[in-house]
Amino acid sequence: MSPSSPAYVIPLSSVTLGDVARVGGKNASLGEMLRALCDQGVQVPQGFVLTADAFRLHLREAGLTEWIDRTLAPVDTRDVRAVAEAGQAIRARVREAALPPVLVPAVAAAYAELSGRAGETTTDVAVRSSATAEDLPGASFAGEHEPYLNVRGLPPPPRGPAPPRAPAGKPSR
Repeated sequence: MSPSSPAYVIPLSSVTLGDVARVGGKNASLGEMLRALCDQGVQVPQGFVLTADAFRLHLREAGLTEWIDRTLAPVDTRDVRAVAEAGQAIRARVREAALPPVLVPAVAAAYAELSGRAGETTTDVAVRSSATAEDLPGASFAGEHEPYLNVRGLPPPPRGPAPPRAPAGKPSR
């Protein structure tokens, strides 16, 4: 990756509140908490963050950006059923879309480093979404995204043309 390329995977320990637009409020707060507690000698589990740039790359390379816009355009936001159906269709397409090739080794390297720090080959992790507009002063969307707990290992390397799939949170506009 060139120096001008966006960082797609960032160690949680380097994330600050100034990174909210790149990593979301939850991740920024976790990064701040991790550094503050580690500085006091408290052992805190490490982690890494896939940035908003990584998610936008995923959508763009899978051809989903425009499709999502077309899917959401006719939806009446007062019609809860229509909103739920559009969200379900979008999450399914995001999950089915192959991860961009640049993300696969970056995630694998971050996971290997995290596992090594835990003294394991593969360690358990929690996969959580942290929207960049999740915890605003005037609004909170806590609990909006689906967490994946006790995840161990990475998907097997692709044998055919389709790389590993991405977990999908709820898209935000």
